[in-house]
Amino acid sequence: MPTRAAPPPECPAPRHAPRRSQRAPLPAADDPPLPAPEPLWLYAADGYRLGAMRYRPPARVAAHLVVAGAIGVPQRFYRRFAAHAQARGCVVWTLDYRGIGRSGPTDARGAPASLRGFRADLLDWGRLDLAVVVRAASELARHERDGAGVPVHVVAHSFGGHALGLLPEPERVHACYTLGTGAGWHGWMPRGERMRVLALWHVIGPTLTGALGYTPWRRLGMGEDLPLGVYRQWKRWCAFRHYWFDDPAAADAMRAAFGRVRMPIAAANATDDPWSPPPSRDAFLLGFRNAPLTRVDLDPQRSGLGPIGHLGYFRPPARPLWDAVLGWLAAHGATAPRR
Repeated sequence: MPTRAAPPPECPAPRHAPRRSQRAPLPAADDPPLPAPEPLWLYAADGYRLGAMRYRPPARVAAHLVVAGAIGVPQRFYRRFAAHAQARGCVVWTLDYRGIGRSGPTDARGAPASLRGFRADLLDWGRLDLAVVVRAASELARHERDGAGVPVHVVAHSFGGHALGLLPEPERVHACYTLGTGAGWHGWMPRGERMRVLALWHVIGPTLTGALGYTPWRRLGMGEDLPLGVYRQWKRWCAFRHYWFDDPAAADAMRAAFGRVRMPIAAANATDDPWSPPPSRDAFLLGFRNAPLTRVDLDPQRSGLGPIGHLGYFRPPARPLWDAVLGWLAAHGATAPRR
């Protein structure tokens, strides 16, 4: 059974105690120069080519860290956090899931193509896309420090915490810190956001998606456009209080998959996150029944971070939170998982 572990001192406000630039930001004047991130092409198990970035630190490697992003959020959004972790000794990996950003469809000449008719869904994003990055990171991490090896961590944003449970080899990950991961059900949201989400699922989304063959997320100011399969699954599972764990067609498989996850997990959610407030997180975390869990509620006022919402976890004002995340991972993910 999962335990409610006490969060480390550096984590703020613990619960029940409380289209294209990939350049990293410039380091502080007293920091060593950071190597530029390396663009990579990785091939998933089904052969699909994915665009990823790797940030390698200038000195000794402490860990490999994979950033698992949110739905419709391109990897460039996480570049500041990646550079922050890079400067602190992490080899950081970011990716665009298939259909998004650098992993979008292309035509025969290699030019960007329409998402209309493009086949991809949320299961592909976890089982295939995130999986190949975790595998690549773990294979390299084994050879760091003259073969002694270093741990592999995941920092997950929103859907990234869902994708963690879809990994075919979760034992490759030593520890995970999720930010803004929740069940997605409108009933967990504040009333105003609930009304907007219901309109999105039942009026705006079906109309635009039906006309275009994909979801024009960018046109709605929500991020990158989404493949049709992603939209359909997301809409379906957000109709359940506990996401896919309540879906009769998926529940058994999801409970079995998430039951294989045994690494320590911390889950931080802002109290002003309209999509994933703490009750939504708690509803989803029930699926990680065999993982030691730490829950962290982030109060924007008490934490001193200012407004967070659903995206603020990775914006510059959240830098103190980034240090807390890295500190927690270093303290809880030093022991290699069994393989």
